[in-house]
Amino acid sequence: MAIVTPVYMDYNATTPVDPRVAEAMLPYFTQHFGNASSRSHAFGQRAAEAVEKARGEVAALLGAAPAEILFTSGATESINLAIKGAAAAYREDGRHVITGLTEHKAVLDTCKRLELDGFEVTYLKPDSDGRISPEQVRAAITDHTILVSLMAANNETGTLHAVAEIGKVTRARGILFHTDATQAVGKVPIDVEAMGVDLLSLSAHKFYGPKGVGALYVRKRSPRIRLVPLMDGGGHERGLRSGTLNVPGIVGLGAAAEIGRREMPAEPARLAALRDRLEGGLMNRLDLVTLNGYPAGRLPNTANLAFSYVDGEDLVRRMTGVAVATGSACTSALLEPSHVLRAMGVPDDLAHGAIRFSLGRPSTEEEVDYVIRVVAAAVHALRAASPLYELAHAPRAPKPCNCPGGKCTPGS
Repeated sequence: MAIVTPVYMDYNATTPVDPRVAEAMLPYFTQHFGNASSRSHAFGQRAAEAVEKARGEVAALLGAAPAEILFTSGATESINLAIKGAAAAYREDGRHVITGLTEHKAVLDTCKRLELDGFEVTYLKPDSDGRISPEQVRAAITDHTILVSLMAANNETGTLHAVAEIGKVTRARGILFHTDATQAVGKVPIDVEAMGVDLLSLSAHKFYGPKGVGALYVRKRSPRIRLVPLMDGGGHERGLRSGTLNVPGIVGLGAAAEIGRREMPAEPARLAALRDRLEGGLMNRLDLVTLNGYPAGRLPNTANLAFSYVDGEDLVRRMTGVAVATGSACTSALLEPSHVLRAMGVPDDLAHGAIRFSLGRPSTEEEVDYVIRVVAAAVHALRAASPLYELAHAPRAPKPCNCPGGKCTPGS
């Protein structure tokens, strides 16, 4: 089978729109173009029906009720509405929020904004595998805690948090629990009821839907969650998210959710097999390769690998036939390692050599084998030019003999 290059292995960044999703969306750009709020005529009614069908598909994927799904522009907006909206609604009950150091910037920066508004935020440190335990959450809760926000799956390492166990802790204390499930939805089973989740954020483009559309799950029963909206306007989406609905995008999100739910049983196992093939192939060809993240409890498609004595940015530039993401997440001004790897205690020199490989629905064994060859060749070439790698592998000279006459005797 011929390989089309560059081989895409950055599916955690974004996914292609599934052709079935695109097909479902197309009529709503031209034929059924009505405004879903204009229900006095057939055009608007058709659009509204499509929106409600999509709402039901997203709800079914999450184990929620359709009325608990709000449509947004994506996960970042959903996260902001969940955290800021809950903080504003419950601030009279307390001003303490708990999150983790390995959260996505959309969560961390939102929490920093809360701190500017007088809230106290506790940032929990993960273990070396990137996990935050339910016990840590329980210990951090105070009488003033109103919200815990912890992601379901980490975008860099794939590490899965014990969401259901954390949900039991928050539910026992009557505290809201928000999870950023952007990377988890469509890859691993999600059930908001079983997991005790009150608020959940997601984005369509992470599981083969279009960009620019997402959703927020807001629990309506046991307990009913209150939010203060971020935007004022026409009172769309139960008054929580004003603005004309993106009907084609919402239709695409619904179609992606339906496909994801239907194909969930088989796809994770196939992706895990490809991921293991990738990791095994690289570790067989290269020494000093480190897996970052929890080996057992992580996304089936994600491998974050660090190559000692290799800079991740240099490696990516040399891998012209492969599209991946560096684990170092460097800014343009400061070559700082990923905040996720740093929080996990990964040494800076190792974090700078980290690469995130994330596979997807179109990935094949042939692509994986090609990537193994390209990455191994690139690492060998960079290490060949590295004096530090050469020094680490140089044969050590024998210790000088200090015995009388230069002759060692047993026990000397």
